[in-house]
Formats: sequence, C-alpha cells, structure tokens
Amino acid sequence: MPQESNPAGVPRQVGFVLLPGFSLLAQACALEPLHVANLLAGERLYTPSTFGLDERAVKSAADLALSPHSVAGDDAGALDMLFVCAPAAVAGEHAALLAWLSRLAGRGVALGGIAGGTEVLARAGVLDGYRATLPWQSAESFVQAHPAVRVSQQLFEIDRDRLTCGGGTASMDMMMTLIAQHHGQPLAERISEHFVCERIRMGDEPQHVPLRSRLGHAPQSLTDAVTLMESNVEEPLTTHELSTHLGISRRQLERLFKKYLQAVPSRYYLDLRLQQARKLLRETDQAVGDIALQTGFSSGAHFSTAYRNHFGMTPREERLG
Repeated sequence: MPQESNPAGVPRQVGFVLLPGFSLLAQACALEPLHVANLLAGERLYTPSTFGLDERAVKSAADLALSPHSVAGDDAGALDMLFVCAPAAVAGEHAALLAWLSRLAGRGVALGGIAGGTEVLARAGVLDGYRATLPWQSAESFVQAHPAVRVSQQLFEIDRDRLTCGGGTASMDMMMTLIAQHHGQPLAERISEHFVCERIRMGDEPQHVPLRSRLGHAPQSLTDAVTLMESNVEEPLTTHELSTHLGISRRQLERLFKKYLQAVPSRYYLDLRLQQARKLLRETDQAVGDIALQTGFSSGAHFSTAYRNHFGMTPREERLG
C-alpha cells in the first residue's frame, strides 16, 4: 500500500507526467478526486503538480494542450507519488524520463501508470515483480515485452507502491480507493457522491473486453457458444443443448473451449454466471435469493457454495464487505 501515513497536516505531493496524446478524461479522473478530497476535508490533503518532457504545452489526444508546472527529471522537491499519463500506444524512447522514474523508485516514491503509463513504468524497470494492468488492447504485446510484470485485465491494480489502471474512468476508481486507504472510506464515499457516481468500483473487477477481442482468432462457433451463454444466464443451457444449437458435436465444443479458453464449457458458463451475480450483489439491493435465481441457481444453498468456492466468500459476506 503506497505511503499509508504522512505527518499530520502535511499534504501529499502528487505529480502527473503528461506524455503527448494522453487522455484528458483519464488524467482528469485521477486529478479531480484529489481536488475534491481537499475541498470536502476542509484542508489540503494533496498538492498536485504536472510535468512535461520539456517546457512546452503537452497536447492531449483531443488536441487540447496543458502547460506543465515542471519538466520531468527536475528536482521538484519531495514527491510522494508520481503518475505517468500516456496514450495506449507510447511513442518514443523517453530515456531521461525512464532514468528519472528509476531514481524515484529508489527513493521510495510511489509510482503509477494511467493507460499507456503502465508501459512507460515497465520500460523503466520499476514494475518487475508487481501486479499491473493497462488497456486491454495492449495486454498481449505487453506480456511478451515485459514477462517479469504480473499482468491482469482488472480495472486497476494497487500493489504495494505501484498503482496502475486501464485508463478512462478506472483512474477515478483507483484514486478514490487510494484516498480511502489514506483518509478512510467515508471520505472516499463522499467524493463518489460529489461526482454522482453510483459506487466506487473495486480493483478486482475486470475491464470490459469485447467478445471478439477476448476470443481473438477463435472459430465463429466458439464466439456463438459464448454469446448463447451470455444470453441465457437465468436459464442456463446444458452443454448438449449448446452443441445442438450450434450444429456441432459436444466433443467438438469441448475441444474448442479447451483450446481457446482453457476450460470446459460448464466451468466457463459457471464462472460467467458467478461474475454476473457478483455485479448484481455489488450494484443492486436485490435479495440474495433473487440474485441466485436470476443467475441460474435453483437454490440459495447451491448459489452460496458455488460463490464461496469461486470468490472465497459467501454472497452475504460479499455484500457486507
């Protein structure tokens, strides 16, 4: 967990490195919660600042420019945290920036990557051995280029003093989770209410990856099978029914799932239904029994057992947590 405590009354110094083509949305979603935390707390908890590769204004992906306070690599005082905001496809080597990030890591500064910022941290060698996430579109090439990084496709990852997210609004959830760690959950919830957010999404929630992208070059019959599963959560189809709908044998279907998804159809289907159940538990006030029925479980006991086996807690514990 990054820097859990600062001396009383001393604000955390939080820097944002802006690389050309960065997302204004992702950067604002990371910055604004810090501003609102100060506002609601009635004191300065965070002091943000921005850095560019040089003194010129930095153009965002929307072709709007921001003027940074400082140049990356300058001695900007005692930074507590630094986030790199970059486009998903990072252009250029940025040797001076990478060297600076390495020096900051050696000083114990918490480092974060927003969208393509994760790639920059990895190039600096400061993510080896850490869990990290990035935009799902870049995950496959990233894994090949940086095998020492433990990559996930979750919304965000906070692993000790490294913080990464897939960009977009996920950066807001990451920052509100961080603020909760620093200053308590009640303040984070007030910030969420300020932004009219229904809730703070948790880091273990997956990024939404389009089905075709998830399955890559898999045969159309596998894509159709998963589509059928996603359309029949309340009344699950048997593997035999799925194969009949698709016009292939059960054995063929099982081979496709094993080859492309490393699971048998029944296990993949169960995981899909449990993920939907978790979403309903977190986002609605529906009774646990109703959620069990909506996700294809014939009894509350069966639902509870399956949920505990998959997530390590019962549905009721999930809701209380």
